[in-house]
Amino acid sequence: MLKKSDLGVGIYLLCAVIFFIVPIPSGLLDVMLAFNLSVALIILFSVLFVKEVLDMSYFPTLLLFTTIFRISLNVSSTRLILSTGNPGVVVNVFGQFVGGGNLVIGAIVFIVLIIIQFVVINKGSERVAEVTARFTLDAMPGKQMAIDADLNTGAITDKEAKERREKIQKESSFFGAMDGATKYVKGDATAGLIITMINLVGGTVMGVMFQGLAAGEAIQKFGLLTIGDGLVSQIPSLLISLSTGILVTKGSNERDFSTELLGQLFGTAKVLYIVGAVLIFLGVVTPLRNEWWLFIGLAVAFFVTAKRIEKNAGIESIEEETAQAENDAEEIRKPENVVSLLQVDPIELEFGYGIIPLADVNQGGDLLDRVVMIRRQIALELGTVVPIIRLRDNIQLNPNQYIIKIKGIQVTEGEILFDHYMAMNPGYVEEEITGIPTFEPSFHLPAIWITESQRERAESLGYTVVDPPSIIATHLTEVIRSHIAELLTRQDVQNLVNNLKESNPVIVDELIPKLLGLGEVQKVLQNLLTEGISIRDLLTIFETLADHAQTSRDTDVLTEYVRQDLKRAISSKYFPANETTSVITLDPTVEQEIMSSVKQTEQGSYLALDPDKTKAIMKSVETEIGKLESLGKSAIIITSPIVRMYFKKLTEDYFKDLIVISYNEVESNVELQSVGMVTA
Repeated sequence: MLKKSDLGVGIYLLCAVIFFIVPIPSGLLDVMLAFNLSVALIILFSVLFVKEVLDMSYFPTLLLFTTIFRISLNVSSTRLILSTGNPGVVVNVFGQFVGGGNLVIGAIVFIVLIIIQFVVINKGSERVAEVTARFTLDAMPGKQMAIDADLNTGAITDKEAKERREKIQKESSFFGAMDGATKYVKGDATAGLIITMINLVGGTVMGVMFQGLAAGEAIQKFGLLTIGDGLVSQIPSLLISLSTGILVTKGSNERDFSTELLGQLFGTAKVLYIVGAVLIFLGVVTPLRNEWWLFIGLAVAFFVTAKRIEKNAGIESIEEETAQAENDAEEIRKPENVVSLLQVDPIELEFGYGIIPLADVNQGGDLLDRVVMIRRQIALELGTVVPIIRLRDNIQLNPNQYIIKIKGIQVTEGEILFDHYMAMNPGYVEEEITGIPTFEPSFHLPAIWITESQRERAESLGYTVVDPPSIIATHLTEVIRSHIAELLTRQDVQNLVNNLKESNPVIVDELIPKLLGLGEVQKVLQNLLTEGISIRDLLTIFETLADHAQTSRDTDVLTEYVRQDLKRAISSKYFPANETTSVITLDPTVEQEIMSSVKQTEQGSYLALDPDKTKAIMKSVETEIGKLESLGKSAIIITSPIVRMYFKKLTEDYFKDLIVISYNEVESNVELQSVGMVTA
């Protein structure tokens, strides 16, 4: 269905084409010239008060339309001037009134307009449009990256990101089009000048040859008509050129253009005082004192304006201070907002004032950078995102003391000497070095605090020397590793699921929530993290869960299935390649006793082993572990798959770091050597 707006635009362009071909009467020409001048004024004031350039996104197309229409009117007026010598009232009035009824004056005014349009407005607008287009296109990649960064951090939504991307694309298209559209304006001015010269020469020839006028009379008559035609065309063209210059030079602002412009120009009181003083000087000292009333009057006006600006600024300042005081008082009168106190940080690192330089970037501290690296390291190692680690100073602590909290509860602490280094004997250094005895906080190994001057000698002797920031970072890393399972929330799991769904939507849709709930998946992942197994290969984990969730929803059993499918990762973690690993095995009798003590319930299974048997097993485990540790090797116990999870639960309260692996979690190319057996 044809809209009125579509019809209006179509008629506008159709008229432009018709005027090129069909002669029109002078009366209709007068109407079109008046309409053309009105359109130019509408465009000028629309551009003047628009807030953003994209609000006039069709301005390049508008330039083309108005240029074609204006040239078609030039052709029509030229036809009337040459054929009848009567192009209408508008052209005559512009020639007589604007040109002063004098050919020389009219010609000079016309030439001045042409120079202003060519040299000043068109040239400047063209250059500004070109530079703006270039910079807009060059800035596009950076703007796109900024949007992606805001989207990834959660600062904006997908909808807002889409809107910002569309705005950037529109801006680039607009300024690119404006760079070319300015050529229309320049070409229009050139065409107007050429048409004027043709009218003058052609009119003079027509007057002499066909109307019997003398050369002087012909030049006078047709010269005034030509000048009138040129002025009535060039004034709208000048307005359009001015509109183009305003649009490409103004920036986006939420305030009105006029308010902003006047505020920037007359908003500084001291500037007005200076200008007023200069005007008084000109009106009193210089020969311009004959017109002193003019300069003194302007100076007084500027002084009054400046005084009013100062008064308004003072009132605004008082109002702002009063409002701020009222807000502060209202905040004091409000009851304490206890809701904010309910928020518990997942991980906190509090330290005494003596450690502040390590966390202060301005003092050269790099503890914040190390915290970022910790989160990156854990993500690569275990496949989960560590929550934000809160760092804060605590004046209640000793100057060199720090504590680590998990969910608001202190789990460990440490103490460092700010200007010292910690030296640890790896076990083969025989020569001792003097220092302050201490213990390494992460693994509670004996160590010595040494000074900067002793560092080089300690390293040459074979000591492992660590600086204070590394001590804190290592301690924090180990605490996070040991508590990463309880830090994994349902929201974290949902984020992992969403990330996997982008590349593997089928497996996610099959598993959650059809087979397992989000909480059950969380329990499986927590079980893996508790024993230091990475969940980075989330696809394999989900596929295993989807395979076995139909037969069992016991999260412990499902964890064992997942571990078996992750045997390549487990083997590479605990069994070095091309080496024989010493392990401890379980006596088949012990395995049988454990399995016979398993009780099944609706909530799952649990182990109900005789306390005496448990004590005997734990004693045997302690003995065998001692043998391996005496050889400098990690304690690893190998069991049958069905026994592994029960034996791990049995021993985890006694031997927290004990590694328990089933035979199904070991790659076929791994070489194992049993050096002991757990008996009862």
